[in-house]
Amino acid sequence: MAPLALIGTIEVAPGRREEVIARLMEHRARCLRDEPGTLQFEVLAPRESETTVHAYEVYRDDAAFDVHRSSASIARWREETAGMVVKVSIIRCALVESSATVAHT
Repeated sequence: MAPLALIGTIEVAPGRREEVIARLMEHRARCLRDEPGTLQFEVLAPRESETTVHAYEVYRDDAAFDVHRSSASIARWREETAGMVVKVSIIRCALVESSATVAHT
């Protein structure tokens, strides 16, 4: 099965972004350490918005993401950020390998 890449957008309550980022970085470390199917996990803080955080994540396959979604680490992150996170949106992407040809329209 092909790798699964995710782009997550986390909308944060005003004034809480640094706390959410700190908890997300702890979650990131746990995932990379404890979930063999989590291949990459990057946290991005947009310069234009104090209430948004993005995450770029790569999983070995869909099954590895299912393990991540039901992990103790994500449950802990949700608990720790309750009241700080307004909304989480995720876009699932196919990871395009460098040898693949992408059609442009």
